[in-house]
Amino acid sequence: MKQVGQNYRSGELVVLDVPEPACRPGGVLVRSLYSLISTGTELMKVTEARLSLLGKARARPDQVRKVLDSMSQQGPVATYRKAMTRLDSYTPLGYSLCGVVIEVGAGAEEFAVGDLVAAAGNEFALHAEVNWVPVNLCVPVPEGVAPEHAAFATVGAIAMQGVRRGEPQLGEMACVIGLGLVGQLVVRLLVAAGVHVVGVDTVDERCRLAESAGAVSCAAPDDEGAAYIEQVIRTATGGLGADHVFLAAGGHSNGPVELAARLARDRARVVDIGKTRLDLPWNAYYEKELDVRFSRSYGPGRYDDRYELDGIDYPAGYVRWTERRNLGCFLDLIASASLEVSSLVSGTRPVVDAAEVYEQLRTGSLRGVGFLFEYPRVDPPAGSATGSTAGPATGTAVGSGAVAVPSLPLRPTRPTTSTVRVGFVGAGSHASSMLLPHLAKHTGVTLTRVATTRSLSAVNAQRTFGFEGTTTDADEVLADPSIDAVFVVTRHHSHAAFVCRALEQGKAVFVEKPLALTRAEVDGILEVVARTGNDRLMVGFNRRFAPLLVGMRERFGTAGSPLSARYLVNAGRLAAGSWYLDEQLEGSRFLGEGGHFIDTVSWWVGQHPVEVWALGTPDGADLQATIRFGDRSLATITYSTDGDARVPKETLDVSGGGRNARLDNFSRATVWTGGGRDTKRSLVGQDKGQRAELDAFVEAVRVGAAMPIGLESLVATTRTTIAVGESLTSGGAVAP
Repeated sequence: MKQVGQNYRSGELVVLDVPEPACRPGGVLVRSLYSLISTGTELMKVTEARLSLLGKARARPDQVRKVLDSMSQQGPVATYRKAMTRLDSYTPLGYSLCGVVIEVGAGAEEFAVGDLVAAAGNEFALHAEVNWVPVNLCVPVPEGVAPEHAAFATVGAIAMQGVRRGEPQLGEMACVIGLGLVGQLVVRLLVAAGVHVVGVDTVDERCRLAESAGAVSCAAPDDEGAAYIEQVIRTATGGLGADHVFLAAGGHSNGPVELAARLARDRARVVDIGKTRLDLPWNAYYEKELDVRFSRSYGPGRYDDRYELDGIDYPAGYVRWTERRNLGCFLDLIASASLEVSSLVSGTRPVVDAAEVYEQLRTGSLRGVGFLFEYPRVDPPAGSATGSTAGPATGTAVGSGAVAVPSLPLRPTRPTTSTVRVGFVGAGSHASSMLLPHLAKHTGVTLTRVATTRSLSAVNAQRTFGFEGTTTDADEVLADPSIDAVFVVTRHHSHAAFVCRALEQGKAVFVEKPLALTRAEVDGILEVVARTGNDRLMVGFNRRFAPLLVGMRERFGTAGSPLSARYLVNAGRLAAGSWYLDEQLEGSRFLGEGGHFIDTVSWWVGQHPVEVWALGTPDGADLQATIRFGDRSLATITYSTDGDARVPKETLDVSGGGRNARLDNFSRATVWTGGGRDTKRSLVGQDKGQRAELDAFVEAVRVGAAMPIGLESLVATTRTTIAVGESLTSGGAVAP
């Protein structure tokens, strides 16, 4: 299918051929009819992408801070690789469309194939021929509403949420500063609500368009225009001023916020809807005691994964207008002829012309406020179903969890005399920065097929690393008889299910940590191993392969007595909304990452853990776990999430047999023996062992040798990681 994408590093904007997304539970597949260009938000992104790296840094100082923090913990090489991988990839555009449902996932049966719907979301309602959209970002289009008008619903919901934040009442006076697409819709909504409206914009055509929609008067924000609008407001309000000022402008000028203070009455509300500069003039806002409010996107539910992805609605008694209800309300206003949007359609072009359209908009040669992309009509195949369906019998979206394994012939594990053919399930940030760069350069590896949830992610991986094919259906990778090894690099909750299905297919499997989230999942994996005889499993515990750490252990030697180890991890805070924080689905942060540190100390001691005792902070985010091994060695892992991001992430201290060793964040390793000290430093930045780990795995697959880490060790580490959480709950010691 066709999808619009932009390379943020080069600014290149293209229409790509990408695989269609798979239908997942909790949503529907929608074939687009029209998608609306947000001439404000999208053009800002398009323009920003054309800036130099320095210009991008100035435009996004928040991202620069993240890079600097990452450099302190991960080192410059890994940070640079990760940042460039993210920059040099295609990102999607679009977030408002209308289309036809072509497939219904489990839990979304309120929709049926053939339904005309409006869809929202900058991850879901993209400029693409087919999109998967979760139920709470999708609403049916009322009868009589044209598809091209329904495509305005998302931007309409943004305008509606802004109006609701202002709480206007019948007969009041409002001023809308910025009469672009959102501003025009705000004007129409206010007029429909019985509010007197004036507008301000630098473009005369926009002023006249707003007046034709019911605005009392509009003018430019220059001295003459501002004075005129001020006089109109004072005449209409008896000298009071505007009850509400809606900032729907963008840019770096502080003019809109200063003009708002001039036009507003005492204790008026100023609502920021667009992305404009907000250096509030203190005296003006203080003297009038102005109420400054922000309007967040389409309404309540935005940026809440439980609402948007899990489909958990807010009760109307507590939250009357959610983003979905705003979408539906906007369409109802069009259906009842209370709101007119046809005059906002400035042009309609086929989606294949996207690059040309954006360039014309950027340069100003294409003028207007509302532009639509139109998509080819595709007739349903003869005899196709007209009702809902839970999805194809063998197609499973990446990350959808445990499902029945398709009945397919098994391919016995075998050594290969040629290159190892590798398939990937998932290709996110970790895979793209830590695994695929090494595998793409490995002369003994052929990257065959990559499956990702999002279409552009697969195309980005293919473009960057040279995969032979792409898909959004994980089964196409798992069942491919030509693939020797499958890498599972998806979200944590899906690991165990994908491992079982890949082992069932006779594949060698490399899965990123954690192997499993529960003891039952571990037992399920062992059952598959016992039933199939396929134990070709590797977990990405890379630290034991790190050259600096391997050398430090060799120099430390054999202690001849129990060891004492301390592993301090400055994990740092996560950004709000990170999927790592969804403990109900993904497990705790330590469950997701702690296996690294348990595996490292277990490898050093040469024993499996026999007992765990953990204590944690009240919220469980920070913890200390003491692990006892069979030879009476002890290891304490301190996992902290609330430290300074500039402090190095990992420090390992080991003592025993009259000697000590310290690893400082994989940049320096020191061993003290017999009164002497021997320090080694990494000359190539941090090397946490990914390359050596991958080389060992590939060679084991190629020659049919044992996996680099034995299954018993993988299971012991995973069970110990789970036991840490059990000990936190019980307050006592737990045996893995």
